[in-house]
Amino acid sequence: MNELTQPGRLSRVRATAHAKLTLSLEVLGRRKDGYHDLEALAVSIGDPSDVVEVEAVPHPAGVTLEIAGDVDHVPTGRDNLAARAAEDLLIEAGRSGHGVRMWLRKGIPAGAGLGGGSADAAAALAAVRRMLDVDVDDAGLHQLAAGVGSDVPFCLLGGAAWMRGRGDELEPVSLDGTLPIVVAIPPFRLATPAVYAAWDELGGPVADRRLEPPPAVAGIIDELANDLEAAAEAVEPRLRSFREDLEEIVRAPAILAGSGSAYAVMPAVDTVAQASDLARRVGRRLRVPVVGTTAAATGVRLSA
Repeated sequence: MNELTQPGRLSRVRATAHAKLTLSLEVLGRRKDGYHDLEALAVSIGDPSDVVEVEAVPHPAGVTLEIAGDVDHVPTGRDNLAARAAEDLLIEAGRSGHGVRMWLRKGIPAGAGLGGGSADAAAALAAVRRMLDVDVDDAGLHQLAAGVGSDVPFCLLGGAAWMRGRGDELEPVSLDGTLPIVVAIPPFRLATPAVYAAWDELGGPVADRRLEPPPAVAGIIDELANDLEAAAEAVEPRLRSFREDLEEIVRAPAILAGSGSAYAVMPAVDTVAQASDLARRVGRRLRVPVVGTTAAATGVRLSA
């Protein structure tokens, strides 16, 4: 037995990282620090998801990362948010001499607006803290999360919440019942910085499409809209026709997921099983990945 496997610590921890779906997004303007102030309503969703596994190793010191699965456009090394988050936590806890081996299996596509990188970072923070039993409380972990990326605090908290400031100011909310969701992922990706830059260049457009909220969030918000939609369409003109094709098949309006490229529909069905059946039909028609899912209570689920 050594210091990495003593009682109270685990040698290996597995974390499921749930995707983030932005149900509505209002961009309030550009900040002096280069970020944008926003007000967004977001939920964690059960699918798609990533898996982060961490193992304590005697050497080398620091974080080593292996990535598998849907790896297109996924950064490696220090550019990967999960690796960066884990290293930041080791440094904060005074454990920079410790070794952590990390495996990341991607199921959340990069560049789809579903917060995959942020979800991975949140999972890495939670998993490494649990494995090494480091002396960083929830407030400290939130602060580290905000330093890694604007969406990481939400992905760490999970559930449903208003996101304000640059996204790191959170107000948890409760959904009223089940929220069946269909998420369709087109065969092209969008870079979040490019979409926000386009929003600036277009003069800060306000969304012209306003959607009626589903029953589960009707008591929280009056309408759903995404101010980034016009900017996303400017960056990727194929996005509009993809949305129109999706809406024609499901006979319901779709909302852009964050900065895109995925679109989500909240269909008028009662169960997740019905949403999954619809997702399969849509996937066959559009010939793209489509999932039927619902809101998840947590952003990260840990298991030894």
